[in-house]
Amino acid sequence: MKPSGIGGQAVLEGIMMKNKTRYSVAVRRPDGEIEVKTGEYRGIAAGRAWAKLPLVRGVVNFVDSLVLGMQTLSYSAGFYEDEQEQEPGKLETFLRKTLGEKAEKVVMGCTVAFSILMAVVIFMLLPYFLSGFFRNYIVSNTLLAVLEGVIRLGIFTLYVVLISSMKDIRRTYMYHGAEHKCINCVERGRELNVRNVRKSSRYHARCGTSFLFIVMVISIIFFIFIRVESPAMRVAVRILLIPVIAGVSYEFIRLAGSSDNLLLRILSLPGKGMQKLTTKEPDDEMIEVAIAAVEAVFDWRAFQGYPQSDADGEQEETAEALTEAEPSAPEEERGQ
Repeated sequence: MKPSGIGGQAVLEGIMMKNKTRYSVAVRRPDGEIEVKTGEYRGIAAGRAWAKLPLVRGVVNFVDSLVLGMQTLSYSAGFYEDEQEQEPGKLETFLRKTLGEKAEKVVMGCTVAFSILMAVVIFMLLPYFLSGFFRNYIVSNTLLAVLEGVIRLGIFTLYVVLISSMKDIRRTYMYHGAEHKCINCVERGRELNVRNVRKSSRYHARCGTSFLFIVMVISIIFFIFIRVESPAMRVAVRILLIPVIAGVSYEFIRLAGSSDNLLLRILSLPGKGMQKLTTKEPDDEMIEVAIAAVEAVFDWRAFQGYPQSDADGEQEETAEALTEAEPSAPEEERGQ
């Protein structure tokens, strides 16, 4: 495996791919054509040196992924909104009059802040309060910390299972699988075409699902060793440690995604197991969208060491071969 450094996420009927500061969004329009948009996103820290420090970069990247993810999700949703013009609501009208062009950025910032707040309440504080009901029966603080972590994992798993029952989310999970399969195809040194992508694994160590799983595991370890007596301080400690836990989790995911070390691969297995819930096997049309998103921001031929002249000729041959090839059923998945 040769790590590429590219990453992305599924959006509505499409995929966003990011390579350094460049990103692309490829969407399958209602008419069946693929629309590709590219842009530049430098992040909330705009490349400042402090944002690249270990632990700090994990928090910065997490916020950046939320901001860019919501922007690109909103863009993709625009292709499927009701074509009939609707009158803007009172709040939207007020924001436009008050903030002008900055209204969209303010709304996006509030949405990101609200999302983070809800994640903290549901996945960090709620498990703590639920585990508190067992304090009269469990004396060991260590067992209580483990129980809190188990409850946290249970809530996360239940959340994923419930939203996966929604039709649009299931299709999004299929696009999520296409994103992973494309990255795995490139990083395994295979030519990026529908046939090779279909053969590739839909699980990847750098997935956001794995990140969230590792966050919950790391939180168990932290809360076992960091103890305070006051209930109010326990809540405060859980909130204050969130950036540290996120930073440590990011460093693990970053290392696991750039190494073939056996121990790291073993430690990554539970996170990949969670990806069984958040990724599904895509169809060929979804794979085509994923390939378009990758090629818009990443020269995979140069990455794999193709000579430029050979790469151009091979690209034409590949296109002809894919046109003539008969569609076949998806092959059996293979792990990394």
